[in-house]
Amino acid sequence: MLPSREDILKTVTFKTSRSGGKGGQNVNKVSSKVELIFNIAEASFFTDEERLLLTERLEGRMDQEGNIHVVSQEDRSQLLNKEKTIAKLLILLKAGLHVQKKRKPTKIPKAVIRKRLENKQSTSTKKVSRKRPQLD
Repeated sequence: MLPSREDILKTVTFKTSRSGGKGGQNVNKVSSKVELIFNIAEASFFTDEERLLLTERLEGRMDQEGNIHVVSQEDRSQLLNKEKTIAKLLILLKAGLHVQKKRKPTKIPKAVIRKRLENKQSTSTKKVSRKRPQLD
């Protein structure tokens, strides 16, 4: 189950720094880049199965301590970048916890099979009739 926004905010830490990109002189003055650091092992709202599933699926995004880093520096505002990092983390967690349904194989109806074979046969006869007659 996906945790609430308040639960996540209690367990994450934020780092801010100066970002590059748009903003002119504002970039040199304001620390608008936000980095969110989240540790799955320390999150008390996940069950053991959910923790295991998340560590498997998000292994490529984790550092050696088991932290997930999410960075945003798109906006000039630190607050907007903070909101974007939280949204990105929620999307990551949702994707990591998503369990795909097992596919039920369905049987192809006989009418569909018959129609496909009739179309193939008509195409075949059409192409045979275009050939030059053989002289035997």
